[in-house]
Amino acid sequence: MLAFGAPLLAEPRIVYSKVFPGSVPPWVQIAFERDGKAVYKESPDDEQPLKFALDKESADKIYALADKLERFKTPLESGLKVANMGMKTFRWEEGGESREVKFNYSQDETARQLLDWFEKMTESEQLLISVERSVRYDKLGANKALLQLQAAMEKGRLVGGAQFLPMLDRVIKNDSFLNMARDRASALAEAIRNPVPKGAQQ
Repeated sequence: MLAFGAPLLAEPRIVYSKVFPGSVPPWVQIAFERDGKAVYKESPDDEQPLKFALDKESADKIYALADKLERFKTPLESGLKVANMGMKTFRWEEGGESREVKFNYSQDETARQLLDWFEKMTESEQLLISVERSVRYDKLGANKALLQLQAAMEKGRLVGGAQFLPMLDRVIKNDSFLNMARDRASALAEAIRNPVPKGAQQ
């Protein structure tokens, strides 16, 4: 029983980071809250982190994977001699306490599934940066960025799709963009706003 006046434990969060010198970007971090809200950074002192959110179903799956990994109490590194693929860290934070596990490569299937979720988040945020840059500064190149967004969606690599809607709507409403870009933006926005129910796809 909690003593009177004792602070309630904060909701847990998972912090993922990857350090891979020579890659672009060489450092990323995602702080993922239990309710699906997340913050993406590309440097420790990033002054303009990207905020996005995943749906409850996705958040539940991610936290279930973390629970299956005992909230990162045990090692995940395979110990095999493999190429450097970047040092990954999973950190569990809750109630002022934290614990973490680092690995370059893991054979643990649950760890690989959790890593894939964070890789998809990373890919999605990098796509958002690319789309925003093109829409704002390179209207002729916007269609190429939208093609990359479309490819990611078709491959099931896009998460947090709602964050793309302001940029897509900007393209749709501005006739200074190529017609093909506006048509593609319209189709993408429709797919994000009205996703095909799982099981209904052909």
